[in-house]
Amino acid sequence: MFVRLFVLLMVLCVAGVAYADERRAPLPQIPTTQGDACVEPVDVMRKEHMHMLTHQRERTVHDAYRDKHHSLVGCVKCHVQRDGGGHTVPVNAPGQFCAQCHAYAAVTMDCFECHATTPDSGRRQ
Repeated sequence: MFVRLFVLLMVLCVAGVAYADERRAPLPQIPTTQGDACVEPVDVMRKEHMHMLTHQRERTVHDAYRDKHHSLVGCVKCHVQRDGGGHTVPVNAPGQFCAQCHAYAAVTMDCFECHATTPDSGRRQ
């Protein structure tokens, strides 16, 4: 009896895992970047970029220190895309680098309420 129950439970678990994988949302299609490599490995950036940007913001605002290595300006310059006419497309436009991941993760981004979304916008960053 116990063996039958165990086998049934295992079959249901395997079926549940297969069903869950089948229903998983597809990963976003991230546009390629302009640079050769990011300032940190991809797995680090995926998990830690917000902490890096927050830390950078705190150091800039409170200590008047600007670290070029983890700057938002650098992110935008590398991750901006160009349309067919050669004009820059804002990184937060639908389907673009930042917007694509944030939409997938259902996370709002408020960086660009103040910061420029393209490197050639003329706004101070």
